[in-house]
Amino acid sequence: MRRVLFLAYHFPPVGGGGVQRNAKFVKYLPELGYEPVVVTGPDAADGRGTPTDGSLVDGIPAGIEVHRVAAPEPPASAGWRDRGERWLGLSSRWASWWTEHAVETGRRAGAGVDAVFASLVPYESAEAAIRLARELRKPWIADLQDPWALDEMWVYPTGAHRRLDLARMRAVLRAADAVVMNTTEAAERVQRAFPELSHKLVAAIPNGFDPDDFRGPGPTRPDDVFRIVHTGTLHTERGLRHRHLAQVKRLLGGTAAQVDLLTRSHVYLLRALDRLLAAEPTLAGRVELHLAGVVSPGDRAAADGSTFVRLRGYLPHRETIGLLRSADLLFLPMQDLPPGTRATITPGKTYEYVASGRPILAAVPDGDARDLLAAAGTARLCRPADVDAMAQIVAAELERVRAGQPAPTLRREAIRPYERRNLSADLADVLGRLVRGPAHSRAA
Repeated sequence: MRRVLFLAYHFPPVGGGGVQRNAKFVKYLPELGYEPVVVTGPDAADGRGTPTDGSLVDGIPAGIEVHRVAAPEPPASAGWRDRGERWLGLSSRWASWWTEHAVETGRRAGAGVDAVFASLVPYESAEAAIRLARELRKPWIADLQDPWALDEMWVYPTGAHRRLDLARMRAVLRAADAVVMNTTEAAERVQRAFPELSHKLVAAIPNGFDPDDFRGPGPTRPDDVFRIVHTGTLHTERGLRHRHLAQVKRLLGGTAAQVDLLTRSHVYLLRALDRLLAAEPTLAGRVELHLAGVVSPGDRAAADGSTFVRLRGYLPHRETIGLLRSADLLFLPMQDLPPGTRATITPGKTYEYVASGRPILAAVPDGDARDLLAAAGTARLCRPADVDAMAQIVAAELERVRAGQPAPTLRREAIRPYERRNLSADLADVLGRLVRGPAHSRAA
């Protein structure tokens, strides 16, 4: 059994999509010949967008070493310090805290490991991984959960800031022995942006779903209300802020030329439902939109006055799975891009939506997510800002349910590669290439 120092700030009992990726790798790697030795943050949420989810702890195998940074986290920067970090590139107190204590903890925990794996959310983990790999004299893998400076969702103050972050990304990836991106498009984008990495292993290992989370029958419901469900983050405030500053940001070069972030929220679906209810008033009280996830003031304000919205707040992962399995229709919104422009990301919820077998209203641009949804066969697709199409899709699904017609059948062969065990095997293959010879047989 080979040992891997697994550097991941986001790890149970902290909750969220990125945590699930790390937790599932740790769950399945031991079956494939690799024992993770986890170095992570404190055993508590810290208010940095990291809610607590104790249900994720249950999936961590007994006996896995988990080493937590003991020093308390510094508070988030504010005022002039925060502005200096954003505009002048000053290192934050938090970044210094995490780097120093992650290296100190990893140095103690890493004796005898064969490789270092670093989950680069936050990206500050890269410095700790580089230092640990050098001290331990072992290869390291950079796992980018988002495509960093190549992400069209990322907004910078100016083009100069974007170029500086791109240079930082280049330096980190050049220092890594292998790079893992979480979509095929992102992996291809990295290879085009950094041709000097052509000799290096750049793999695409997506987020996915765990079939164990979907064992047994789905929950039953006592009502006959048509239930639409969205789980995860709503980007309402981010989208409104981007709308307000988009022209200035584009002129300064700080944002992708033609991207709309507000579509990755519930705003357009609310318009579609208002239109549908106005055309058919008898639907009042018979349609509900359930929003599960951390709710911001902007999310709440956008839904204010909508009697059909149910704000569920953040739910543990197990309850989230139950909610989406109870849906008549799942809502998947993404950022809007010009037709033909492929998104670099696929929201983590996409894979669990598809695995549930429930019908999906997917308001998504071109890209890996749209390709997967089309192949799976359970999604009705439209462009992210197409309110008319959304209203038509909801109406068609309502009519299908009224008529007692079955939902579309999921093409399971299309989603089998996205099972967490198979994705962990892909990571084990990458590890095997770095430590000279795979530690497992893929056929086995």
